[in-house]
Amino acid sequence: MSEFIVTEVQDGIARITLNRPRAINALTEDMFIAMYEALTAWHDDDAVTAVELAGNGDRGFCAGADVRALAETVRDGGPFLRYLETEYALDIMLANYPKPVTSFLRGIAMGGGLGIGAHVDRRIVYADTVMAMPETKIGFFPDAGVMYQLSRAGAVGKHVALTSATFTGGDALLMGLADESADGDLPAPMFDESAAWIHECYASDDVLEVVAALESHPSEQARAAARDLRARSPFSVHVAMRALVRARRLHLAEVLAQDLRLAETVIPSGDFVEGVRALLVDKDNAPAWRHASLEDVPADEVDRVFAY
Repeated sequence: MSEFIVTEVQDGIARITLNRPRAINALTEDMFIAMYEALTAWHDDDAVTAVELAGNGDRGFCAGADVRALAETVRDGGPFLRYLETEYALDIMLANYPKPVTSFLRGIAMGGGLGIGAHVDRRIVYADTVMAMPETKIGFFPDAGVMYQLSRAGAVGKHVALTSATFTGGDALLMGLADESADGDLPAPMFDESAAWIHECYASDDVLEVVAALESHPSEQARAAARDLRARSPFSVHVAMRALVRARRLHLAEVLAQDLRLAETVIPSGDFVEGVRALLVDKDNAPAWRHASLEDVPADEVDRVFAY
């Protein structure tokens, strides 16, 4: 078992606690394996009637996958896909678990943290919940099966997937990423009247049409979103849009299978390692993406990613 996973069973409730608070419980491969093994042991244990997932520390449930370690594996020519295979196997196990699973999504709950916490039976959010799928910031695309929910959340899901925007627990309830609030009514700013620009600007499934609509919109929030979109990996934004459109007609297991096949091509392409360097290692926030702009990404290069 990983030192970063604590398990216990009390009165029929099996609990998994992520225990890496200094890293906001960022998920290592060993943590995925430890959770998988615990869930396997409880699967046919009649003494276990339900499972709960939580995170230690006051900063949040889980910041996501340990992408710094994953980028090191890629740089070293290591088996980076093994990490993702392990992660996605755990995600689908939790989604299909025969006993009810509850996740307590306090504070930060992002990326791979939503992979383990957002596909379960009962997902509880709080006033301090901050969610995001920040992958386009690091040259990747929203994975861990979360495109299943984002693709069904209309314009807001598209905005979140492409720009890596953060959102509240109240937003998550309306996006199908949460089931209940522990703190009463929660604000959902992405669904307020003031955010009507989201629905107007994300009507298209064409990235260039979306960014043009954002840039020409009278709302400063829309124009700020355009600047965010242009700061992301151009290649990743195009891949994310295509993946989201395809996910609309896929089941969760199929979305996870798509994630793995896309990652096989996208991760070694160069933007992922560079994005992790710029955002998390050197922290200069000045990534040198392979393509200079959204307009410079060739359609046939995106086509090749999906030719699996």
